[in-house]
Amino acid sequence: MTTLSMATGRYDTTEALFDGRVGVEGAQITMRTETNLSKIFEKHHEFDVAELGWTFYLRGFSADSPYVALPIFPNRVFRHSCVFINRDSGITGPEDLVGRTIGEWGVYGQDSGVWAKGVLADDHGFRPEANRWVIGGLDRPAEPFGFVPQIRPEGIDITDAPAGASLAGMLEAGEIDALFTANVPQSVLDGSAKNIVRLFPDFETVERDYYRRTGIYPMMHPVVIRRDRLDQARAVYDGFLAAKRVAEERYAYARRLFGATLMMPWASQLMDRNAADFTGDWWPYGLGANRHTVDTFLRYHYEQGLSERRLTVDEVFAPGF
Repeated sequence: MTTLSMATGRYDTTEALFDGRVGVEGAQITMRTETNLSKIFEKHHEFDVAELGWTFYLRGFSADSPYVALPIFPNRVFRHSCVFINRDSGITGPEDLVGRTIGEWGVYGQDSGVWAKGVLADDHGFRPEANRWVIGGLDRPAEPFGFVPQIRPEGIDITDAPAGASLAGMLEAGEIDALFTANVPQSVLDGSAKNIVRLFPDFETVERDYYRRTGIYPMMHPVVIRRDRLDQARAVYDGFLAAKRVAEERYAYARRLFGATLMMPWASQLMDRNAADFTGDWWPYGLGANRHTVDTFLRYHYEQGLSERRLTVDEVFAPGF
């Protein structure tokens, strides 16, 4: 039996791989995770299989890349909710973002930012080149990520945050007008933020409408596998799929018991609302059900100057899925 080292976030979709309820046929697996997913991205080359942010994968993609993606998507997030603004900036809607100074965490064109910019462009005419961009740490000062190419597309004003400044602090102080971020600022979570609010306060309603119109539930990260382990790609895919099904069964059981197996009150009502919008497999793996969503991200990546050419869905994934 061969061995496989694998690293992903510890989600409900992957928990069964971590605790051993499911495995990868023909392989003995070791699972690793990190609290900060960017650490997995930074160290993905140490593993046979790893979760990797879309843009981190695509920035180094070529036919000779040592890793290739599998259509496994353990992380999905609607991204209208990831845009924060300073309440005194005069921004009341997406159209007011024109000409503003906007922060982005870690890198220009993080997955969350690519999705948010693309969605705003499609629905509201947003143009990133009409803004000034500041790259830095979210809750504490940090330099832009050093483990990925910092692509600065021509014609876009992009600078690094000043030394000693965090993006959340700059937004609170009004030094930037808005912030595109993969994580919620800690000051928002703990209630200490006085001047930071979401661009879309009722983001659930906006995001549900977006899904009904487009059928897109944005995935942030695929899973990649070393090309020299491609003979085990199908077994890896089946293992992740089995782990996802364990999670699905848990939610189905919770719904039957009115959410009694979950800590979150009114979870059953949320699951009922979701069932009305998401029919069938609401978290699909494989190319068939995800082709339109992946192609949309590839289009955004190219339109935002992060890909040299318009990549196709089939070329960025291992064949046979």
